[in-house]
Amino acid sequence: METTTEQATAAMGLELGPHVVEACRALYAADHAALAARVPVLAPDCPYGPHERQRLDLYRIAPVGDLPVVLFVHGGGFRMGDKAGGANVARTMAEAGFLGAAMNYRLLPDARWPEGGEDVVAAVEWLHANGAAHDGDTARIVVVGTSAGAVHIATALRLRPDLPLAGAVLLSGLYGHTPLDARDEPYYGPDAQYPQRMPREAMAQTTIPLFVACAQFDPPRFQAEFLGLMQDRLRVHGTMPAGMIVPGQNHYSLAMHIGGADRRLTDAIVDFIKSL
Repeated sequence: METTTEQATAAMGLELGPHVVEACRALYAADHAALAARVPVLAPDCPYGPHERQRLDLYRIAPVGDLPVVLFVHGGGFRMGDKAGGANVARTMAEAGFLGAAMNYRLLPDARWPEGGEDVVAAVEWLHANGAAHDGDTARIVVVGTSAGAVHIATALRLRPDLPLAGAVLLSGLYGHTPLDARDEPYYGPDAQYPQRMPREAMAQTTIPLFVACAQFDPPRFQAEFLGLMQDRLRVHGTMPAGMIVPGQNHYSLAMHIGGADRRLTDAIVDFIKSL
């Protein structure tokens, strides 16, 4: 049976836009506030690069030890977003017994492809060098990204196939299976450059374990990207990666609801990380 929150999300349909973002935030504001009270920030604004946006926050509540490190990369259409908006994911990972992290990265109009991916590379390298000082196991770094954040993770794996990652969780990203959207052209450049800049082949070939998800109410483009990546992985590896189509969620609530009452996606991600 659908919950009231799921009914509200379903009523929003497949639409994207600031008004949908705000409606989703209102649905999960109480959950995020409760998480913030339970899991305070451990180390705020750690600089992983010289730019003012190259900062990340760390969260941990587990006893000291070699904890898996889980870095969250927020979405925002390459134009907006902040690590504070993804703190619910990092805090939930801390409650699961991991060292959670949430990062900012450079945005339009200053950033262009592939700078978002370069920022993910830099943040992972910083965690690899400094995570142990915060009781992280730097041999078990996992990245989790939603929307543009998933795109930047995929780009990072294209730029650095040897990036020291134990796994990657991709939520509603773009991997090269659908045409360029005009809204994304300022980041990627002209349409003719788009196919060469997408990480489709890198995502098909990588041996880093993947968990791939989309939302039941994702726009068709993102659903097609999910299916395309699954098919590529099946073609290349003979099996699909771990993943799910998350019922009752939309493009924005897919990450926002992590840490709330609906634990289906949360538990699947936590189990995936523990299996690595």
